[in-house]
This record gives sequence, structure tokens and C-alpha cells, in this order.
Amino acid sequence: MHTAIQKSGLVTTSIPRTMQAAVYRGKEDVRLEEVPVPEIGRGEVLVRVHTCGICGTDLKKIATGSHSAPRIFGHETSGQVVAVGQGVEDFRIGDRVMVFHHIPCGECYYCRHRVFAQCPVYKKVGVTAGYEPSGGGFAQYVRVMDWIVQRGLVRIPDHVSYEQASFIEPVNTCLKAIIALGLQRDETVLVIGQGPIGIMLAVLAGRTGATVVTSDLYSQRLTISKSYGLGHDVNASSDDPAEKVRELTVGRGADAVILATAGNKLVRPAMDAARPGGRVMLFAQTQRGEVSIDPAAVCVDEKTLLGSYSASVDLQDETVDLVFSGEIDLARLITHRFPLGQAVEALRLAAHPGPDSMKVVIQPGMEWEKH
Repeated sequence: MHTAIQKSGLVTTSIPRTMQAAVYRGKEDVRLEEVPVPEIGRGEVLVRVHTCGICGTDLKKIATGSHSAPRIFGHETSGQVVAVGQGVEDFRIGDRVMVFHHIPCGECYYCRHRVFAQCPVYKKVGVTAGYEPSGGGFAQYVRVMDWIVQRGLVRIPDHVSYEQASFIEPVNTCLKAIIALGLQRDETVLVIGQGPIGIMLAVLAGRTGATVVTSDLYSQRLTISKSYGLGHDVNASSDDPAEKVRELTVGRGADAVILATAGNKLVRPAMDAARPGGRVMLFAQTQRGEVSIDPAAVCVDEKTLLGSYSASVDLQDETVDLVFSGEIDLARLITHRFPLGQAVEALRLAAHPGPDSMKVVIQPGMEWEKH
């Protein structure tokens, strides 16, 4: 059933009372359910989801049961504004938008030190499809809260697809890590893992002028990374990436190593591949635990171990411009598109990718574009 809502200054199109959503119910338990469409208030907007990319952090939360249930995950979201709350002046019904789910306060200790992901407001998710605010992109509609509307809602130009726009948040996270590494034109960087994130990191590293070496266990993924102009690759199932890097650097090793795949057992090989005085970036190590490292590699060999997590509001404009420019055809990374009704299957594939699967997206927009 659809209803037209207009109260308390709210301006809206006709929207349903209920919607489909992929609801997280606990460890390795996601179900397609009918839930209420979230109501919005002053300063907020309602977005009808077109495309939502599946991120590894969501998969880890589902696999470990680390968060309370029920929740609706999904934060790489693009869609169309279908309702605006009182006081919203910069957006109107029909606008095509991309949604950031985290925006910092800009005033706390961490914001003053430009460590935005540690800001208490940043940690408070501002987008939801119901239940606990958790992104909500694995649903037909999401409620975007006021502070996100003000600083984290991005209008998509007509020439840019919803799919391309859905990459803005992950590209931001990757660019943040590349900037933290401070790569120079005469340096060599090894990127371990060539899933979608690894390819984005490698492409962005290449934009600095550095020589990029990529490695992965699957030759199919290396073929895709080559299509983005990444020429030096190593099939880690048969060859040693560290050896390849040493060949290119007269035996020194990589100036920087980016670990773009999860697994604590890879931290030590990543550090071993770095030259004395080199840097190692942990990008995919989002689960807490213990890992064995050689402390002398940090002290005596002066290697630096770095981490980078989530997006930076400082890079928002630069990332938006990059994605919208089309310089990098990000939508080409998508190998599997699922309607919302097959969200559980989509999440299963993303959690257990094969050699030929790259970016998996859920597209509620498959249905409304038909009408």
C-alpha cells in the first residue's frame, strides 16, 4: 500500500508504508524481511536506494556476529531523494544522490587532529533503514539524518551512473590510505590483494607516479588489474611478490607495502617485503586480535607500520571530483548485480568470492527502474 505524506513541513512523493530489507539477525544470519519504511524528521531526507555495494566490513560483522541484532547493513549507497523534511533547502524530490553514512563533528579533539574516524560523532552512524542506524543500503529506502544531509549527501550529475557514484565512499577510504603513505615518484609500492579495494588502492598509488607491483592468488584478478594499466603483477600462488619487488629495486625491497586483503598471517610477509626504512599500510585488518611481528624490523630496520580506516571528510570534495570525472571506470569492477530479493545470495557470494567475482552490488533500483 502507498501513501502520500505531508505534515510538519515534510514534502514527499507517494511512498509505501513497508519495504523489503536484508535484515541481520545474528551471526551468519541475514533474512529478507518486510519492514516499515523509516520515518524522517526535520532536516532529514528519505532516499530510495538504487545501488548499494557490499563492503568487506559489513561481511565481517555478519560473519562474526559482532553487532547486536536486528540491523540493516549497507553503506556504499546511491539513490534518489523521495522525501524531504522541514528545513531542508539544498535537496529536493527527484535529486540523484550518494550518501556518506559517517560525518565527523569537526570540533572535538580527534577532529582538530584530523583523525576523523575516531570522532564520537563520526562513530555514530547517521543513515538507517530501521532498527539500529547501520547504513541501511540493503533495503529499498534509507533515512538520512540531519548532520549527514548537511555535509554527507552528494548530488550526482546526470552524466554519472548510480553504480559509479556508489564507489565514492570506498574510493575515499583508499585515497586516505595512499595520502598517509606519502608515496614519491621514484618509489616502488607492493599492493597485496587485487580484489576491488586492492585494485582501487593500486590505481590510486599509480597516480602518484610510483611504480606499482600487484599480487594476488588468482590470475583472473591480475588480468582485471592489468586492464587498469597496472603492469607489474605477481601470481602469489606460484611466485614470491617480495622477490619481484627486490628485482625491481636492486635488492632493496618495496618502499611501501599495502596489505589490501584480510588475514593476520600476511602482516609478517608484508613487513619482510618492505625495504629498511620502508612503510607498511594495514588496510584490511579490521578485526581485533594478535599478530606476530619482528620488533627489530621496526626498531633496527626502521620500518614503519601504519593503519588507515574509513573515510576522511577532508578528502570528500577531491574524491567526488575524481569519481565523477570518470578518470577511473569504477563501475567496471562490478561483476555481479543482484536485485534486493536476492540479497542473501549476494552477501553469500561476496563473503565467498571466486576467481571471477569482484565487486558485488545489491540493486533495489532494478525494480523501480522498470516502472
